[in-house]
Amino acid sequence: MILVTGATGVLGNGVIENLLKTTPANKIAALVRDESKAANLKEKGVNIRVGSYQDKDALATAMKGINRVLLISSSDFNDRIGQHKNVIDAAKDAEVKHIFYTSVSIEDMDNSPIKPLLGDHFETENYIKGSGLTYTFLRNNLYQEVVPMFVGENVLETGIFFPSGEGKVAFVSRADLAEATAIILTGKGYDNKIIALTGSQAYSYAEIAKELSKFSEKEVAFTSPEPSVFSETLKGFGLPAHIVQMSSLFAAGIKNKDFETTSNDLENLLGREPKKLTNFLREVYGK
Repeated sequence: MILVTGATGVLGNGVIENLLKTTPANKIAALVRDESKAANLKEKGVNIRVGSYQDKDALATAMKGINRVLLISSSDFNDRIGQHKNVIDAAKDAEVKHIFYTSVSIEDMDNSPIKPLLGDHFETENYIKGSGLTYTFLRNNLYQEVVPMFVGENVLETGIFFPSGEGKVAFVSRADLAEATAIILTGKGYDNKIIALTGSQAYSYAEIAKELSKFSEKEVAFTSPEPSVFSETLKGFGLPAHIVQMSSLFAAGIKNKDFETTSNDLENLLGREPKKLTNFLREVYGK
């Protein structure tokens, strides 16, 4: 049986929907914090197991009868590594055969300015290796869906104000990631492997601005301010300190070219070209 954690999130739910195309529902389990939010999965026959990454007893129960676990990384930056360790320990105690982990596609984390925010992904990888469990690390690049978060809903009028310099990102859609992850979970040949799930092309925010200008027929400017100016501007908008820090660190990581590397792994898994960022931009801003 396959257990998918974070099953009511966008990625987790998408993985299960793809699994259901090839795997009997009674062979799929979903770990959720709130059972009421998993009604759609329960109706389809998916086994619902209630628990959180912090609840060790619930995790122990959730792991019973499980062969493969997809650990979708926690979105809680406060103690992500502690939460992940709870899941990994529970999997090991339950004699799970294989753990799959959604990591991040940064090649040199030690020299990345975003290490304070994302370094615990590699700590998790190391902890999994130390557990002795068979593993597969899915090193996902940034979602296409984060672009609006960094450029704003009114970008066609305001332009892009983001200190990413000339750095590029091989953005990937969550739908493509969900499909590829389901393929990996049910496939063979992924024991103790690292798979880079990225878009087939990397884009800078200047190129994003040009693309927005092209189809909107408006002049969308790109400005890469000094990091301090960017932070103060966000503070002036009244944004919480943790949002300011997160946005600043991601911009620094992009400027450092941490997310530029592309891979054919996703295309090979899907058997087609991944969704292009340009198509995503038209869907969101071309209305």
